Amino acid sequence: MSELPEPTGEHPRSPLRSVAVVGTGLIGTSVALALTAQGVTTYLLDQDPAVARTAEALGAGIAGRPDRPVDLAVLAVPPSRIVEALAQQQAAGLAHSFTDVASVKLPPQRAAVAAGCDLGRYVGGHPMAGRERSGPLAATADLFHGRTWVLTPSVRTGPRTLHLATELIRLCGAELVTMSADLHDRTVALTSHTPHVLASLMAGRLTRPEAGQLRLSGQGLRDVTRVALGDPQLWTDILRSNAGAVASELREVADDLAVAVAALEWLDDPDPAQQRRGAAELHTILASGVAGRSRLPELAGAAASGGQPPPSAPFRPARGPARARP
Repeated sequence: MSELPEPTGEHPRSPLRSVAVVGTGLIGTSVALALTAQGVTTYLLDQDPAVARTAEALGAGIAGRPDRPVDLAVLAVPPSRIVEALAQQQAAGLAHSFTDVASVKLPPQRAAVAAGCDLGRYVGGHPMAGRERSGPLAATADLFHGRTWVLTPSVRTGPRTLHLATELIRLCGAELVTMSADLHDRTVALTSHTPHVLASLMAGRLTRPEAGQLRLSGQGLRDVTRVALGDPQLWTDILRSNAGAVASELREVADDLAVAVAALEWLDDPDPAQQRRGAAELHTILASGVAGRSRLPELAGAAASGGQPPPSAPFRPARGPARARP
């Protein structure tokens, strides 16, 4: 796919020799650190030049625009700004090919078509990695090691652009998964966006108790609420861009919660028959949780389709209103 000459030898030179990272927050700076460590000439651009200079001081690359088009530009900006950045940087001749790292793919792809961007030189991307902290100071060169990195090529994506984006993923130590933009967004609504909302809802309840009560908090509560520490402004942008799919998942979660509430109310009922009914329903819910959790692959080297089938059928709650407690 690459037209660049390859040197002879046991380890041929990568076709990805120069990259521009637009947006030097956590993800963008981590990409730059990984590429610089692999010998790729990397340029750092940010709407706040001081942030780009911070990334430069960390050894992530060269703050400022290149004097000629680089092989690949990585747009590390929020989903709502992808198309603006793509149109601007394509017009400015920043790179031969472009990709991004936003966690929503279909809206930017559609908007890029409407904006007249060159989709032959663009492929959507999403590394499934991150931290609760944000900004370049939180970046690490190994953030993507063994993690899934999704590419969502459109029918217009050119082979060279796809090849360079694939090489980017390899140099960052991640594992490539390709899927459609629509499937990606529906998938991350379940695996990433809905869990973040649920973690935030649970963490928000912790603003109510007295401080002394929180001394009883265990590791389980910390695990459940960990991702709630994410930047609210960034997550508002992400959820806005995938609102329909996330709303659909949350409706089903609400139905599941209604079933759980009904089961607990039956358990609290003095009627032994109701208690047995509640215990059976609650056991089904908890067993489904064990089965679902067991399907998750290990983070290191995990593929999007990894994991084994659950040992039992998944919990499928009855639809309709929960039974009120007598």
